[in-house]
Amino acid sequence: MIILYILLFLLTPENIYLSLQTALHIFIQIIPVIAAVVVLMGISNYILKPKVVIKHLGEDSGVKGWILAISFGILSHGSIYVWYPLLKELRERGMKTGLLAAFLYNRAVKIPLLPLMIFYFSIPFVAVLTVYTILASVVEGKILELIDDVPAVRRE
Repeated sequence: MIILYILLFLLTPENIYLSLQTALHIFIQIIPVIAAVVVLMGISNYILKPKVVIKHLGEDSGVKGWILAISFGILSHGSIYVWYPLLKELRERGMKTGLLAAFLYNRAVKIPLLPLMIFYFSIPFVAVLTVYTILASVVEGKILELIDDVPAVRRE
């Protein structure tokens, strides 16, 4: 692979420079997001003790846990991969698998894009799609909880 890069550099150095500039530009754009995640993880380490996570997002969190996971999923923004470390940490501190799935599923609902969706597809369509997404997130979460309860599948 490295030989291929060297060959491409020798044949088309202007394209390599353009690619490197693009990669650097993207990296500079995501630095604030990565910094925000690091700060959020630091705050979560300080504030979100395992007892707090278990209380609000753990096995006995009930409907409140589902509402929180769905709401935070809808309100979250940015690239999903920057959320993975924080979600992993929350799971290690006791967050239910189903709530994690609901959070991830509801990231599909983008509040800033709702007006654009309404413009193209109509209010009833967007309302039904949003409600369906929320309900499906609960179903998916429950299914994943059932799978997670199988001893051969459970991650410890």
